[in-house]
Amino acid sequence: MPFYDVVVIGGGIIGLSTAFQLAQRKKKVLVLEQSDVGSGTSGACDHMILLQSKLPGLPLKMALLSLEMYKAWQRDLGEDLWFETRGGMIVVDKEEHLPFMERFVAEQKSIGLNVTMLDKEQLKKKQPFVSEHVLASTYCPDDSQVDPFCVLKALLNAGARFGMELKKFSKVVALERNSDHWRVRVQNGESYETEVVVCAAGVWSREVCKMVGLELPIKPKRGQILVTEPIEPIGETNVWDSDYIIAKHVSHMQKDETARRLGLGFAMSKTHPGNYLVGSTREYVGFDKSTTLEAFVAIAKRLVELFPVFRNVRIIRTFAGLRPACEDGRYVIGEDPDNPGFFVATGHEGDGIALAPITGALVTQLICREKTSLPIEELSPARFRVLRKEEQSTLERGRF
Repeated sequence: MPFYDVVVIGGGIIGLSTAFQLAQRKKKVLVLEQSDVGSGTSGACDHMILLQSKLPGLPLKMALLSLEMYKAWQRDLGEDLWFETRGGMIVVDKEEHLPFMERFVAEQKSIGLNVTMLDKEQLKKKQPFVSEHVLASTYCPDDSQVDPFCVLKALLNAGARFGMELKKFSKVVALERNSDHWRVRVQNGESYETEVVVCAAGVWSREVCKMVGLELPIKPKRGQILVTEPIEPIGETNVWDSDYIIAKHVSHMQKDETARRLGLGFAMSKTHPGNYLVGSTREYVGFDKSTTLEAFVAIAKRLVELFPVFRNVRIIRTFAGLRPACEDGRYVIGEDPDNPGFFVATGHEGDGIALAPITGALVTQLICREKTSLPIEELSPARFRVLRKEEQSTLERGRF
């Protein structure tokens, strides 16, 4: 039976980032992907390394480190990632959102993000086609982007040079702990032994973790996106609206019923070939990856409200992807205390592209028993073990 130092479950950008960085450390690594590389969340998302959307504190610190790692990857992996720093702006066209965004920006600045508020005149210089109804905006010159498929390809090729192996169409069906190692069984009947297992299975992480008795509250959250025909750049930067931040972090502030139900937040970013990706939604609809007319109309309406010039631009296609969202709104990165050698890296929701490099680095440091680049105890899956025990204790007290 083949023996590995690490088996990574999941061939998306989080799994490949982790596997590549472990292989760099001379670990013998196998990646098991149930379908094809990039067939899940990583292949149905936008391309942003968006700093401004991250909560002040650990998420933003992770994003800042991840951005620096992407710059190094662009230089060192030997392939073009289509990495680009265009900057980002979050426009505000609702008076009631201004105080919230001003506080949000002040907190981000306090921990080192290069972000500021722009008045209407300053905003117009960077976005001359924006609607007259927009009151103000944020601006961060460091918001960047990559092409997810280019990153996946580069990580595969770089990992292979360090001996990383990949087996596609290898769905894991069982995980068994045998003394000091794991046996991993896949659907085709093959088995592998390994010292360490990393669950980086995205929206399917809940099912994988159940195999070891870990109840992980990960649910798929659908994001729908429109794609325009290639056009000349609209303004200097990529653009979001304040509803994007509010839908992500404080959705109860959304007053429009349709926007709240769809989790609608405006996002407009230019791809390398010149198409614009426009979105997006945050919907709990199970594993349904279909697109809907309701979302199409809502996103297109918002696009024209903020940028009337798009009335004459064709939408050439739509797509939807599922984001792995954790019930408590935080990422899950760490070792399961009840299963030594079983690590989890999931729950990034829409932050997976942005945080893939640093997530892989943190998991690699944990597996190598090194001090992590950031203190991440709060992200450990141990929190769900504690919660489960507290719930069980409450249940037992209620019986007597």
